[in-house]
Amino acid sequence: MLPGGGEPGDRHVAEGAADAAAGAVSLAAPLEIGAELDWGPDAWAEVRTRATRAGRAYVWLNLVEQRLRAVVNAVLRPIYEPVHGEEWVVAAAGPAGHEWVQRAVAVREVSRRKGYLLDPADDNVLSFLTLPQLRELMVQHWPCFEPYYDDRRELELALDELEVARHVVSRNRALSRTVLDQAERASARVLELLGAGPSRSAVQRLPVDAVEELVADRYSDVIGVYPDRVRLQRQLPVEDLFSGARRLDAIGIGLNLLVQNFSGRRLVRLAESGCRVRLLFLNPASSAVRRRERELGLGRGELARSVEMNIMHMRRVRARLRDQGAFEIQVYDETPRFTAYLIAGENGDGLGVVQTYLRRARGMEVPVVVLRGGSRRVVEGDRPAESGLYEVYREEFEGIWTDGRPVS
Repeated sequence: MLPGGGEPGDRHVAEGAADAAAGAVSLAAPLEIGAELDWGPDAWAEVRTRATRAGRAYVWLNLVEQRLRAVVNAVLRPIYEPVHGEEWVVAAAGPAGHEWVQRAVAVREVSRRKGYLLDPADDNVLSFLTLPQLRELMVQHWPCFEPYYDDRRELELALDELEVARHVVSRNRALSRTVLDQAERASARVLELLGAGPSRSAVQRLPVDAVEELVADRYSDVIGVYPDRVRLQRQLPVEDLFSGARRLDAIGIGLNLLVQNFSGRRLVRLAESGCRVRLLFLNPASSAVRRRERELGLGRGELARSVEMNIMHMRRVRARLRDQGAFEIQVYDETPRFTAYLIAGENGDGLGVVQTYLRRARGMEVPVVVLRGGSRRVVEGDRPAESGLYEVYREEFEGIWTDGRPVS
């Protein structure tokens, strides 16, 4: 016994604890570190940019993967399923793909046990294969796909380009604008090669960009905003905008976007293909033209002559048509408030390009809004969604057209 009643071992424990305390490194409390946990405006801006780019790339990759999965299913399933039944994907992969197919089978079983599957349509091995694995199945069985697709090398090169973006998105890393542009180009090319790509018509092409579908309700039917017409035409060339249209209604002062950028020969072909055209020009003899000339600092009669030349050009186009009644030209005398090109495609989808008039800016310098309209408006349950801006401008056009005067 030690003095004080302690045991001998207690002294060694106490001494060890004292030595440990003397040699320990004190840890700073969280508040003493001074770490900034809040995000400022710059950090939030960066995060929003990264999320926007990653989300856009993900949608493109999702489209490509779904299309490739559908193609593989349509071509290989009739070959392997009659013999191998539900195991046809395993049989199609063969020894070379045994490992990754078995991994997909295991993930599927885990998803079944934990109830992760939300749609019975995805309760198959093919739905658990990744984009590279689907590509491998296609390459491995290329003789089966060759009757449908000619250029194997171009398809593989486009899929190779997508791998960079796929790795970045899957690991939630920063996606540069260059890589995003590359991914979008490659995705559009793959979809086109696989028979689901965009046509040259903008009305039919833009729905492929599924990002607008995801955010359409938030921004009504606005799917694009450009600071001026030059940037619009870089992203949406005039030939893409008007080609394939089945109806074209345009209102403005001189309609330069159409008259000066879409040749008369193309316009004749467009009208002869069945497109009905209605053009509303500001009356060059009206007082509104003279007021606009003063706003822009133009000489007297300068704008009026420009509008007259555009009208004469459209009259010459109309004179070359067999059905001149399908190509109507009118003028109006009201104060011009906006210019709008309302284009409808074969299936009723609509696309609108709208600019409001600013006092000191010409049409090329005015911001442009691109609108989606037509039969693709979202329906909320049993109640139709509220009409968007496209319908607002459509109604305004119809009202001014009713009050306009035809040009002989």
